[in-house]
Amino acid sequence: MKEQVYSVTQVNTYIKNMFVREYVLNHIAVTGEVSNCKYHGSGHIYFTLKDKKGQLSCVMFAGNRKGLAFRLEEGQSVIVEGNISVYEAAGKYQMYAVKIKNNGEGDLYAAFEACKQKLLAEGLFEAAHKKQIAHYNKKIGIVTADTGAAIQDIINISKRRNPYISLYLYPARVQGEGAARTIIEGIKVLDTMDLDVIIVGRGGGSVEDLFAFNDETLARTIYACHTPIISAVGHETDFTIADYVADLRAPTPSAAAELAVCDIRNVFQSIAERQRRLERNMEIAISKSREQVAKRSLQMRMASVEQQLNNKRQWLVDAEERMNLRMEQKLRDKKMQIALIIEKLKGLSPLEKLQSGYAFVTDEEGQTIRTVRDVRVGMPISVSLKDGDVVAKVEEVNPLTRE
Repeated sequence: MKEQVYSVTQVNTYIKNMFVREYVLNHIAVTGEVSNCKYHGSGHIYFTLKDKKGQLSCVMFAGNRKGLAFRLEEGQSVIVEGNISVYEAAGKYQMYAVKIKNNGEGDLYAAFEACKQKLLAEGLFEAAHKKQIAHYNKKIGIVTADTGAAIQDIINISKRRNPYISLYLYPARVQGEGAARTIIEGIKVLDTMDLDVIIVGRGGGSVEDLFAFNDETLARTIYACHTPIISAVGHETDFTIADYVADLRAPTPSAAAELAVCDIRNVFQSIAERQRRLERNMEIAISKSREQVAKRSLQMRMASVEQQLNNKRQWLVDAEERMNLRMEQKLRDKKMQIALIIEKLKGLSPLEKLQSGYAFVTDEEGQTIRTVRDVRVGMPISVSLKDGDVVAKVEEVNPLTRE
């Protein structure tokens, strides 16, 4: 069997797709020391992140620099958040930085990473354990602070998309001491209320502000919850343990409301379209049924003895009519042929010539005289005209003389 041969581009693309499908590599935070830092004229920052045993090429594009609160310099200890992928043109992998922090938050990150790795090893993040979020939800629970932008955004968007939706808020502390405990209590209470989905989250903040959502007990509570949970913590670039273990992650509380609440206008439009489609299908079905009935009725009429006799009679009438038409045509053709023959015979008839003033001359024995050599002086002749015969005697013969 011939061995499969791949191009360099195919190999690089395949490896890149492997990176893209790996969830951890798409949302990862890496700590290390900055090296080979270069600010490009385009606004991009290229640098290497290294520790005692290895190094990782990194780039922060200009569009993400708004989240960089300090100037990146050689030797700094930082935490870089972003994703790792393959740069196909060079055939190497690198980290695409979205957020860079000073490693003053290193203890929190270490605790976060330790909890994350522990729960990852236990399988709490696996997709197989995640529950589906229903499309048409009627009752939605919310665990967040009862003040602030997050709850207002969720209420406004939910009611705008579906004014008939029912929202159940469990007001919880979302940062500081005891925050994780109140969030856990809220999830447990709402889980007993036969809701369709629960939104757990808060608005953006610092790492310390969001750290309640990195609590291990909270993660296990989310995992054990019978009601599907949407995690909506911070901004799009913020990731917490709750995001990893929840059934669905929303980048913001507003996005969580859009994911949980179906737009009623789309529902009405879908219903109207289905109704129109059903009416069209019914009309087509009725039309086909009518055609079938008409066809069966015709077949039944055709199958009766009386109808068969009528058909045969009609066939005979049509055959007789066709025969008469053909006979009339034949007679017309024969009459035309006879008329042509008569015209030809008239041209040959001596009577026709007599009618034109010519005469027919014979001798006494009735033989036709065609030339003066056939007559002599004193010879009796008969001259036939159109209205009779004249008997005469030749008195003189004058042959034509030709010069």
